Amino acid sequence: MSFQLSPEQEQLKAGARAFAEEHLRDLAAAVRAEPDPLTRAMLARPVFEKAVGHGFLKGLVPAAVGGAAGSGVDAAIFIEEWATQSPDFTISFAGPLIALTPVYEAGTPEQVQRFVAPFLADEGAPLAAMAFSEPGGSANFDAEAPGTGTTTTATPDGDDYVVDGTKAWASHLSGWDGDGPDLMTIVVRAPGGVSLLVAEREHLAGHLEVEEHYDLPGLRGCLTSRVRLHEVRIPKANLLGEEGQGVALTRNAFVPSGASIGIFAVAAMRGAFELAHRFALTETRGGAEPIIAHQAVSDVLADAKGRIEATRLLTWRALDAVMAQHPSALELGLHAKVFGSETAVEVIQRLVQVVGVTAYDRHYPIYEYLDEALAYPLIEGSNIGVRRRQLQTLLRTPGWDPLAASGMA
Repeated sequence: MSFQLSPEQEQLKAGARAFAEEHLRDLAAAVRAEPDPLTRAMLARPVFEKAVGHGFLKGLVPAAVGGAAGSGVDAAIFIEEWATQSPDFTISFAGPLIALTPVYEAGTPEQVQRFVAPFLADEGAPLAAMAFSEPGGSANFDAEAPGTGTTTTATPDGDDYVVDGTKAWASHLSGWDGDGPDLMTIVVRAPGGVSLLVAEREHLAGHLEVEEHYDLPGLRGCLTSRVRLHEVRIPKANLLGEEGQGVALTRNAFVPSGASIGIFAVAAMRGAFELAHRFALTETRGGAEPIIAHQAVSDVLADAKGRIEATRLLTWRALDAVMAQHPSALELGLHAKVFGSETAVEVIQRLVQVVGVTAYDRHYPIYEYLDEALAYPLIEGSNIGVRRRQLQTLLRTPGWDPLAASGMA
């Protein structure tokens, strides 16, 4: 086992970095300057089309179904390079990662071929969204009465289900034009229990109302909305698996996306570290030498660098396990999500203190990394509401071995 990047991974890193520096850096600057949430989200579309043309979208789809996705480490390298410049664009672009995961797991061969096809394109800007969260919260989406659980309903009507309800928070629920994305995987309550239905664009158009585009404090380029689904007719042939299978499929869908938050956290820490380190090397703050000469400053930088490296390696391991469907994928993915996201908040807060009061000026960019990092314990399954509860369940499982995830059992 080697931690050295292969020649192919070095090439992947170089290609992802070149695209990010050429296209995402300027996009991020434009997003920062635009106050309106819908307008700034629309700025991403031309870059989205360029990324599709470069084949990056296919890189999110498994090779087994016609895509070009590589290993978990490959995914981590790609995400880090893009997210260092524009995490919001990266999250928006990666919609198929979560929306199609239940399709791969439970879809029929015909469903897989039909639902994946738009994301094998070489042009355009196809979107996918996982319509899971609801405005009242979804940490207990599987709850039965007297809890409310999932409130979006799927009522059978002939060969269709009729879906009604309100969804929120997932990127691109509204699509580019307000008529929905190309594909929406919807968590619903059907007669047989919580289930997953896949709506295609023709099912959503005219039956999706955008109630609000959220104005986010961080990840500001994400088109994040609350939408109402009204009498959306979806063929029963678009049910994934069986009615009642939706709880397990939904939880499994959030394993890879949750693990990936660890590498988004790395990207935020990396950007903040570069700024704080450069500041410490060049700024004297009125003294006789750069502030890195002071032990307190160098200690913060050294601790930050160690925690960045630890989070990166943990997330590489987690995403590798997820992509390989290793038995420890869930545990490692949870650690990457919780440890990575909470470490990023702590590390960046300390790096802000290296810069001092200058950091509190919005024209100095280090606070943007903190705004991004503050989102990571909350999104893709909040740490307190979801992820730590999952870890608690693992720890209480009879026969759980604390050495198994490391391979040292």
